[in-house]
Amino acid sequence: MIWREKRVLLAILGVLLLANTAFFFTYRVQYQNRLQDLASRLDASKSRLERARAIRINTQQQIDGYRKVQSDIQTLYNQQWSTEQQRLTALVVEIKKVTAASQLVPQSLSFSESVENVRSGGSGASTVHIMFSVHGTYQQVRRLINLLELSDQFVIIDGVSLGGGSNEHDLTLNIRLKTIFRDTTTKATANRQL
Repeated sequence: MIWREKRVLLAILGVLLLANTAFFFTYRVQYQNRLQDLASRLDASKSRLERARAIRINTQQQIDGYRKVQSDIQTLYNQQWSTEQQRLTALVVEIKKVTAASQLVPQSLSFSESVENVRSGGSGASTVHIMFSVHGTYQQVRRLINLLELSDQFVIIDGVSLGGGSNEHDLTLNIRLKTIFRDTTTKATANRQL
């Protein structure tokens, strides 16, 4: 029979078949392990990517918030705290409008100024105090204070003293207002010193 005559060839083919079968199953197990390893690495990479995206979005939001705050500070600094030359006249006009609207017109306004030096840890701004006295009823005084608080100008009511007037319905109001002006000379000096 043929299988006896070709025994060596069949044995070689059998050995090759067994070797191929062993190689196939070994390769398949290793291939499956490699696929699982690649899948786990892909999942880990995706999770790292998502964390990196979340960090980037959070950082971008922080940067946008910082830029907004910086813009708001520049607006406050350049418009609300502009220099004395730019705002003092408008502030005095606003005070006169407010006092006229409350029917309490002061006889005079007095001013005093203090400068915070950048070098000594101050803000490089000048603070101007405006003081005046008016006489009127409680409702007029209350309206004046309310209008000052609602003013578009950057003005702070720094001090108020209230006293009795000539009759029982008349009051004397001594008021001290404060505002801050950007001091360009101190800023220029500080920039030169840095």
